[in-house]
Amino acid sequence: MIKARTAKFQIGQIVRHRVFSFRGVIFDIDPEFNNTEEWWLSIPEEVRPHKDQPFYHLLAENAESEYVAYVSEQNLVPDDTGEPIRHSQVAEIFIKDKSGGYRPRNPLLN
Repeated sequence: MIKARTAKFQIGQIVRHRVFSFRGVIFDIDPEFNNTEEWWLSIPEEVRPHKDQPFYHLLAENAESEYVAYVSEQNLVPDDTGEPIRHSQVAEIFIKDKSGGYRPRNPLLN
């Protein structure tokens, strides 16, 4: 029997990568790996995450750039800095609420 996994993080949550210095806001979640085999194999084998865990789509940023990232749950931790995300697409997808959190602009899309 396959055990259903519950995502640890949620859409609109700000997270950071456990190893690499980037952070982002989650805009979509795959219950398990859902990318190409080519992408999967491009990750060095010694750090390649398992496919049977949630993977998160992030509007990501580091000190130099903004981009979209696809990250396994095991490589994410909550970002509790309170700093806003500067990614140029944030306003297209999210509304910033009074507490500083991000809510999907159109919750029916997720």
